[in-house]
Amino acid sequence: MNARDLASPSRRRFVTATAALGGGLLLGFGLPVRGEVRDTLTTNAPFAPNAFLRIDRAGKVTFVSPMIEMGQGTYTSLPMLVAEELEVDVDRVAVEHAPADDKVYANPLIGIQMTGASTAIRGMYVPLRRAGATARVMLVAAAAQRWKVDPATCRAENGAVVHAATGRRLGYGALVDAAAKLPVPEKVALKEPAAFRLVGKAHRRLDTSGKVNGSARFGIDTRLPGMKFAVLAQSPVFGGKLASIDEAKAKAVPGVTQVVRLDDAVAVVANHTWAAKQGLAAAAPQWDAGPNAKVSMTDIVGQLARAAEKPGAVARNDGDAARAIAGAAKRIDAVYEQPFLAHATMEPMNCTVHLTTDGCDIWVGTQVPGLTQAAMMKLTGLKREQVRIHNHLLGGGFGRRLEFDGTVRAVQIAQHVRGPVQVIWPREEDIQHDMYRPYYYDRVTAGVDAQGKAVAWSHRITGSSIVARYIPASIKNGVDPDAVESSANLPYGFPDIHVDWVRQEPPSGIQTTWWRGVGVTRGTFVVESFVDELAASAKHDPLAYRIAFLDKNPRARAVLQLAAERSGWGKPLPAGQGRGIALCTGFGSFIGQVVQVSVGKDGAVSPVHVWCAVDCGLQVNPDTIRAQMESGIIFGLSAALFGEITIKDGRVEQTNFGDYRVLRISEAPRIDVHLVNSTEAPGGIGEPGTSCVMPALTNAIFAATGRRIRKLPVGDQARVA
Repeated sequence: MNARDLASPSRRRFVTATAALGGGLLLGFGLPVRGEVRDTLTTNAPFAPNAFLRIDRAGKVTFVSPMIEMGQGTYTSLPMLVAEELEVDVDRVAVEHAPADDKVYANPLIGIQMTGASTAIRGMYVPLRRAGATARVMLVAAAAQRWKVDPATCRAENGAVVHAATGRRLGYGALVDAAAKLPVPEKVALKEPAAFRLVGKAHRRLDTSGKVNGSARFGIDTRLPGMKFAVLAQSPVFGGKLASIDEAKAKAVPGVTQVVRLDDAVAVVANHTWAAKQGLAAAAPQWDAGPNAKVSMTDIVGQLARAAEKPGAVARNDGDAARAIAGAAKRIDAVYEQPFLAHATMEPMNCTVHLTTDGCDIWVGTQVPGLTQAAMMKLTGLKREQVRIHNHLLGGGFGRRLEFDGTVRAVQIAQHVRGPVQVIWPREEDIQHDMYRPYYYDRVTAGVDAQGKAVAWSHRITGSSIVARYIPASIKNGVDPDAVESSANLPYGFPDIHVDWVRQEPPSGIQTTWWRGVGVTRGTFVVESFVDELAASAKHDPLAYRIAFLDKNPRARAVLQLAAERSGWGKPLPAGQGRGIALCTGFGSFIGQVVQVSVGKDGAVSPVHVWCAVDCGLQVNPDTIRAQMESGIIFGLSAALFGEITIKDGRVEQTNFGDYRVLRISEAPRIDVHLVNSTEAPGGIGEPGTSCVMPALTNAIFAATGRRIRKLPVGDQARVA
C-alpha cells in the first residue's frame, strides 16, 4: 500500500467510534498502514485509539491534531477541514496536541508521527474531512431516530441538526450519547468543492490570540514545582571530550546547586537560568579536542570535490547523455557549492524532564513525538507507557525539531538531578551544535546545439545523506531520493538526462539533517541557476528559454508566466538593477518567482521586490498560503545572502545572529503572492517558497551585474573586482 492509496477517498476503515465512558461522541480514523489498536479503555481517556474528534454533551468540539503547530498555520487549516464536513463554526473548535503514538497518529504520507515535508494538508485533506463527515452523518441519524423521521429529511447546520419539514432543531451536544451507540457507516459522501463554505476562503489564525496575549504555551514556558534550570556546554570541537571543570567556582555562584559532567558536555544546574549561566562561565570547562582538532572547510570541500570526480549511483538515465554531450555543438560545465546551514529557530532548543523510578515525563516541542518517545525508552530502559511526551507549540522548527538530540541531552542530565529540570541551549550552543543542512557539491554539464538549445543534461550530486541515517530503507540502489529530487524529477523536457549521486559524509561528529526542504531547496538552486546559464549562453530570454522546455508541464509553465507578467518582465530597469526568474516543482506544488535586486557599486545586494505565483492545487486557507510564501521567501533570502556555517580547527566559527545573519525588516523586499485557482489535489507550501527564491535572487544578480553566483552565500561576490 502506498501513500496515494492512503490519501484516496476510496479507502475504508478511516473511522471508528465508541461510547465515551463519561458520555459523548468520540470519533477517529485509522490509517490502514498503522491500524494496530491500543487498549485505552482502562485509562481515563474515554475513547478508542485513533481519536481525532471529540464532541461532549455541551456541544464542544475538540480536534486532536496529528500535526504540530510551529508557525505554519496547521492549527487553523486542519480544523477547517473537520469543521467543513461537520458543519460547525471553526472558531469554536478546540485544538489539542496529539499524544506520542507512531501507530495511531502516523502521517499517512510518511508512515510515522511527523510534522514535516510539507505534508500536513496533503496527507490529512481526505482523512480529516472523512472524520468530520462521518460524525455529521451519525449525529443526523441520531436526531432522525429520535424524531422518527427519515434522515434524508434532516440536515446539519452550525453545530445542530435541523428537521426541514417541522423546523425542529437539536444541538450536537444533545445527540452525542445516542450517536455514539450507532453503527459507524463504512462510506460517507464528502462535499463537492463547490459546496465548501470554509475551505478555500481566508480565515484568521486560531492560534494568534494566544501568542499575542501570552497564554500560548511553548516548551520553554514549562514551569513545575521545585523545577531546576540547567545550562549546557558541549565540546566546541566535533568529537571532543570534557577534560576538566572547576566545580568549586561554579558552585560558589549563588543559586547553583549542581554540576553534571558528561563525556563530551557539562551542565550547570541552578535555581534559575541566570545563575546557571554564571556558574557555567565560572566553571571554565576545558576540552580535549580529539581527532578533529585541525579539521577545516578546506578539508571538507576537498573531500567532496574528489568524491565528485567518481561515478555515482544512478538516479535517472534517459537516453545517452554522455554521447549526446560529446556530439553537441557546445559543452557547458559548472560546479555549484552550497554551505552547511543552521536552523536558528526563534525558540531556543530546550527540554524539561522529570525522571523518577516510575517513569519519565518530558515537556518539549517536537516534530516527531513518537520517535522521541522511542528514543527515550531506549535511553532509559523504561516502557512506552512510562515515557510521557507532553508536546507544545514550537517556536520554529524548519527541520531542527525533527531531531531529538536535545531531548537526549536533557534526559542524560536529568538522570543526575532529583526533581524536574529544564535544560536550555544558549544561542551559541544552538548555532555551534546544530545538526546542519549538508554541504553540497554539484557538477552539472549540458550539451547544446548550434542555436543554444539544450540537447542533454548531466548532473552529479555529492553530499551527506540524511535519508541513510534517518530512513535507511528509503535508499534504493545506493541513491538518496531526497538529495537528487529536483534533478531526478527535472521539470524540463531535455532529450537526454543523466543524474547520479555520490555519498560523501563530513568528518565524524558533524551531523546533518533536514532544513526546510533539503532536497528540493538545494536542488532547485542548482537546476534553476544552470538553466539560466544555458539561456545566457544561447543569448535567449531566461523566461522564454524555460517555457520552450515545459510544453508537457502546463502547471509549471503557467506559474512562471504569471510571476513574469506580474513583475513586468522585460521592461527596462535602472542601472544596477536586475530581475531573475526561477521555477520550483516539489511537494505537489508549482511555484514561479521573480526577484528584482539592486546591486550597489560596492557590491551590496538589496532585494527590492519579489513576485510569487503559487499553484498548490486546491487551497484550504489562502491566507496561510500567502503567509507561508512570505515566510519562505525571507528564510530563503537570508540563507542565500548570508547563511553559512564554516568550520575552523574542528569548531564552528559562527556563534549568534551577529555572524549568522537573518534578513532585517529594513532589508526585506516587497512581496506579492498570487494564487492560482485549481481543483487539483492539495500540494505542500511550507518549503517551496524557500526553495525558489534562492536561484531567482542569484539570477537577478547576474542580470544586474553579469556576475554568475555558483557558490552560496552571495556575500561579497557581486562586488566588482
